[in-house]
Order: sequence, then structure tokens, then C-alpha cells
Amino acid sequence: MIQFILKRLIGLLFVVIGVTFITFTMGYFAPDDPIKQLLGQHYTQEAYLQLKHAYHLDLPFFQQYYNFLTGLFRLDFGLSFQSKGRAVWDILKDGVPVSVELGLWALVVQLALGIPLGIYSAIKARTWIDTTNMLVMLIIYALPSFVLATFAQIALVSLDTSIPGLNWPVSNWGTPWHYTWTDIQYKLVPILIYGAAGFAYYARLARTSMLEVLSQDYIRTARAKGLFEKAITFRHAFRNALIPLVTVISVSLGFLVSGAFFIEHVFNIPGIAETTLTSVGASDYPVIQATTVVLAIAVVFGNLLSDILYTVVDPRIKSE
Repeated sequence: MIQFILKRLIGLLFVVIGVTFITFTMGYFAPDDPIKQLLGQHYTQEAYLQLKHAYHLDLPFFQQYYNFLTGLFRLDFGLSFQSKGRAVWDILKDGVPVSVELGLWALVVQLALGIPLGIYSAIKARTWIDTTNMLVMLIIYALPSFVLATFAQIALVSLDTSIPGLNWPVSNWGTPWHYTWTDIQYKLVPILIYGAAGFAYYARLARTSMLEVLSQDYIRTARAKGLFEKAITFRHAFRNALIPLVTVISVSLGFLVSGAFFIEHVFNIPGIAETTLTSVGASDYPVIQATTVVLAIAVVFGNLLSDILYTVVDPRIKSE
């Protein structure tokens, strides 16, 4: 297993390096000149050259990329253009824990609700229960998360108006990784809204996967032997139904953080979304590059976890 993990880590390390190269190259050859934007009306040739030297932008391309790559290992993403010399990691360090917390709790909601509901629908296949569940899931899945978020905010405002003393917050975020009642009030609705679309997706995927497994010959053989239906479902079918789910779950760990942008923007959550969007508008390439690399590492970590979980769920897959 250790050799298997080391092989995957080496391979994924090259993926991250590839992402950094593409990201850095796009920023280097971008048409906007961030130094000119930074100087604005105070532009002079002398000030331009001094500031360009201060940001090491007068170095050759590969020297700049080497400095960028070696800085990553020290969590040094360089200096922000927009914030005039402020370290990029200093800008992101407060937002990353918030985005990770939102994404992980949304994933918990998706898995805790979606997979059991999908399995239950598969067991009750072609009944009114299955039809109703899948119809509701299809409607929820079809609605974009920012639409659900907007409706949720309108509902909260209406409740605050109609119920005296309720004062349920409609925006912002509590203290990261703290769960007092005040913190929960801030976090609960964004987490549920963000988890809604994924919850519907996992329910439909779990149902499809479970139905496929329940139609296999070894399941019919188990029934012919007189085994209880619960034993057939959870001991024999459930583990095999997890195999396609493992891929989606693990990769979702990375994409959940990047997918939180709309939710963070609508609920005014101080994650990395607002920082990234502001940086794109201001051509603040060091911040854009840093967020891209952080999200790429999250996706790579999800793929590594997927490979490891495959060997746990299905022993037939050799970890060699």
C-alpha cells in the first residue's frame, strides 16, 4: 500500500507542476500590464521600472517560473499587485478555512441524505415512492445553486419579518470551525443550499448503481438460497454499489471548494471566492495563480483518495 501511495503521489506531483506551469504562463503572457494598472495616473517610466524590479518581473520567464515554483513549497505565492506588496498567502489564509469548511459540511449533507435515499429508491424501484423521490431529486438538481440561495434568502427575510425576535442571519459566516448557536445560524442555510444539488445527484447515482448491482446473477443466487433481503442489500449489494460512488465522492472533495463561489458570493461569505473574483477584475495575477494552484491541489488530493478507497471497497483492484 505504501508503494502504491508513493507512486500515485509522484504522478500527481507532476500534475500539480503542470498546472502551475500553465497557470504561470497564462499570467505571464496576459495582455494586461498589472504594473501600469497599479501606477495608474502616477505612471512614469522610472517608477514603472522600479516597481517591475521590486516584483521581479524584469527577470527572464524561466527564472520567474522557477522562483514561483520554489516559493510554493514555502507557501510563498509572491506579492499581490492590487494590495501593493501584501503577501498573497496573507490574503488567502483567512478565506481558505472558510471555503473548506463550507465544502466539507456540504459534502457531509450530500452523502448523509443522498446515498440512503438513492438506495431506498432502488429497493422500492418502480413504485410511487421511487417515482416521487426521483421527481423531487430531478427538480432540485435542475435548479442552480445560486437560484436556491436567492430563494432561501427571501424566505429568511420573510420569516424574520413575520416572526418577532427571530433575526435569523441571511448573510456572512460565523467563526470558522466554531459551532455555537450563533455560528450555526450563520452556517446552516448556506451549507444546506450548497448541499442540495449534490444531494440530488448522489441520490440518483446511488439509485442507478444499486439497481445495476441488484440485477446481477450473484444477487439472484443469494435470494435463491433464502437469504434475508436486508442481508442481500447491505452485505452483498451495497459494497459493490459503492464503487462508482467512490470516484465521484473523492473527486468532489476538490471541486466542492471551487464550486462554492456562487454560494459565497450570494451569502457574502468571506471565503476565497470574493478574493478571486476581485483579483480577476484587477488583473492581480499572483492571487489568481495561488487560488488556481490551491484548487488544483484539492482536486489532486481527491483523486489520490479515490485511488486508495478503490482498493478498500474492491479488493479485486490491485494496489501495485
